[in-house]
Amino acid sequence: DFFYMIPRPPRATQGVSSPASDVYKSEVRAGAALSVVVAGATLDGVGVALFLLVLGGTMVPRALGVTGVLDVGYGAALLASAWAAQLEWYRAVPWLDLPVHAVCTGLIAALATVTLVRVGALPAPHADARPWRTGVVVVTTGLGAVLAILWELGEWAGHTFLDDRIGVGYGDTVTDLATGLLGSVVAGVLLARGTAAREHRP
Repeated sequence: DFFYMIPRPPRATQGVSSPASDVYKSEVRAGAALSVVVAGATLDGVGVALFLLVLGGTMVPRALGVTGVLDVGYGAALLASAWAAQLEWYRAVPWLDLPVHAVCTGLIAALATVTLVRVGALPAPHADARPWRTGVVVVTTGLGAVLAILWELGEWAGHTFLDDRIGVGYGDTVTDLATGLLGSVVAGVLLARGTAAREHRP
């Protein structure tokens, strides 16, 4: 499920993904690889570089051993947001930018939190889980805030140096930051609640 990703205490094992989940993960990564090929045949160098980044990004959960919906959702969100940019969906549907910022920032922040747990920079869940769950929400939200800022800096750099079609501006930046922060709060809460539910399973 979504939260089979943070190590349990020593008595437990890592989560096991379902066959259906494995299929979805493979399809997302295959879609990212195919997108690189399509970009190479139809898009410019910036488009190819974008999909190479997406392909690399979809490999991160696999390297971390993350399973479940987080892996699938994270990869699918990266892939969808990249194609939306290349197909200029953000121009055709101006509000689409906001849910994309919320979903992508939240999922990346959640994955970053899991990474910190996996490398030992944050403690794994333990018996006294309430303070840990609070910390997960705070850390995920903080990471999401930083990611949202970096995303806006990237948009500014892209607009300035690569493609002036990339939308920037005061209103755009503020709303993007707000939705990215909101998505990170939601991701942190879901991550904490899901891990707590898993800890109480027999």
